[in-house]
Amino acid sequence: MQYSRGQFITFEGPDGAGKTTQIEKLAAYLKSKNHPYLLTREPGGTRISDAIRTLILHPEHTEMINETEVLLYAASRAQHVKEKIIPALNEGLIVLCDRFVDASVAYQGYGLGIDLKKITMINKFATGGLEPDRSYFIDISPQFARKRLLQRNGHEALDRIEQKNIQYHEKVRKGFLQLYERHRDRVCLIDGHQSVDQIFDTIIRDFQAVFHSE
Repeated sequence: MQYSRGQFITFEGPDGAGKTTQIEKLAAYLKSKNHPYLLTREPGGTRISDAIRTLILHPEHTEMINETEVLLYAASRAQHVKEKIIPALNEGLIVLCDRFVDASVAYQGYGLGIDLKKITMINKFATGGLEPDRSYFIDISPQFARKRLLQRNGHEALDRIEQKNIQYHEKVRKGFLQLYERHRDRVCLIDGHQSVDQIFDTIIRDFQAVFHSE
């Protein structure tokens, strides 16, 4: 899918990696520089996509089969791309998105063991072939991530995906690292065990270099 002017930037990483904190810090930086931007997330971002998000993540939906999960994520993404992301890019905005197709490859391809070609095909249909211009992958161990999530919210607040066992999340992390190896031209890998400020310093220096921004 083609768009005319804007830049599309995604943030990826395991649950608990600190993506939300970092994407909000980059949004604040863009605002301070008067760069027009859109901050959004997946699954979600539109009324329909948010409704699908609730279906996917609700902890009581333990009977959800893997194929349903794959298709629900793709359906949410299709609505998000067509309704929100592409129009913003066409207006020249910098779109900051918390998760995109890389998350489906890592979580459903590697985590659930769904054929990677099927994941790619389904999501290419959903997105019209849209790909990020830059992706920031914040990498942390599943054990560290789980500890952080439990400290922040407690076990009762974990969603259906966050509640999966450590072995599953190890596979997801491996998936993200494999994506980094395959797409080094697009993906910036960052050690998520650093402080919030150290992580953001790496992101902002990379952003300024890649997009020639000050």
